[in-house]
Amino acid sequence: MLIRTAMFAAVAIVVATQIPALLEHTGPAQQEPAVQAPAPRSQIAATPQAASLTPGTMVLNADGRGHFIGTFKLNGKSVTGLVDTGASVVAINERTARMLGYGANSLDFRYPMQTANGQTLAAHIVLDRVEIGNVRVRDVDAMVLRDEALSDTLVGMSFLTKLKSYQVKGGSLTLAN
Repeated sequence: MLIRTAMFAAVAIVVATQIPALLEHTGPAQQEPAVQAPAPRSQIAATPQAASLTPGTMVLNADGRGHFIGTFKLNGKSVTGLVDTGASVVAINERTARMLGYGANSLDFRYPMQTANGQTLAAHIVLDRVEIGNVRVRDVDAMVLRDEALSDTLVGMSFLTKLKSYQVKGGSLTLAN
């Protein structure tokens, strides 16, 4: 049932390569996706500015394009990720999955997905933990897409809805758990 639910939730990966309409948010309700594509990897490489306010809180400042990019730890491994409320789940590519210890034999690419780059197949995984600064959550659903279908990690709603709150205000995204 979880895999079937993840499959339907992952259909929102259609917009997984689009930047969210970042609206002020204080609860886990979904938001409308935007239509702007994320920056290519070469533009995401810049180190975002982030600051922790208190234990369990993290602030990301928007980059020059208004994107919230941070260094997340997925199962303890550092990965640069773009926060995307238009993505139902965390979305990673095969290269990142291998770095996290998911070998080719453990990935079942059987879930058809329509992305901004076209039709592809994805594999469902559950990340043991996702962290950024002082914010940590466990058991986060994620989809693995082929490298040619997804170049960057998108941190979607399967992470954000596990938080106590997240809020965009004045060019900053505050995450709290």
